[in-house]
Amino acid sequence: MTRATLRALILTTVICFSSLISKAQLGYDYNQFDVGFGGSADQVYGDAETIKVTPSVHFNLNYNQTPFINYLLDINVGKLEGGNELKDSSGRQFSNSFTAITFRMQLQAGELIDYSQSPFANAFKNLYVSTGLGYIVNKVTANRYSLLIPDFYTPGEDNSTELFVPFRIGYEFKLFNQLNEPSVKIDLAYQYNLVLGDELDGYAAGKSNDKFTQICLGIKFAIGGGVTSYRKQIYY
Repeated sequence: MTRATLRALILTTVICFSSLISKAQLGYDYNQFDVGFGGSADQVYGDAETIKVTPSVHFNLNYNQTPFINYLLDINVGKLEGGNELKDSSGRQFSNSFTAITFRMQLQAGELIDYSQSPFANAFKNLYVSTGLGYIVNKVTANRYSLLIPDFYTPGEDNSTELFVPFRIGYEFKLFNQLNEPSVKIDLAYQYNLVLGDELDGYAAGKSNDKFTQICLGIKFAIGGGVTSYRKQIYY
């Protein structure tokens, strides 16, 4: 190998390495794994008339196929309540200490749009929609006999498990580290959960299945060991 060839090889290697460093500094790199937690305000729409707001907490593990395509495994624990046995016409009132596991796919607008030339599009890129499948374990305390209507009885199960389909819309505020990698994400979302059964509130009544909604606020942290590159610049 001649001296000129060796110099050319070294120069090419230096240029390629510098290009990779510059690409990372421009904001192309991201971490493929996040862990997070948060809370939500929940409401049940079932067979009890009075709607109540109750809290729950979330813990999640996320795999990021890209910065804007995410797969999430979420564990949700909390209470669901509704009804007023002294005021509602049915006399129903329930409390559900539940645990739910959900798998969701999340698609953010940044995967579909060019956000490099517009401040509006750049802000819009973190808006997302999400859906998947959930499994909920219900432990319900419910009054079966109405205090208002003599001998009025509502059947149902105190302990049940059901599948549900979550439909979620939200926005992910990305915070970047010194390398312009998204390292912290604040998630604000609304989630509508369609239960594939009628035992969420412990009452088997009515013509439609139960539903519950959640207004969610959470935070996610990138964890090490899975940094990779994206085809577009992430940070602007």
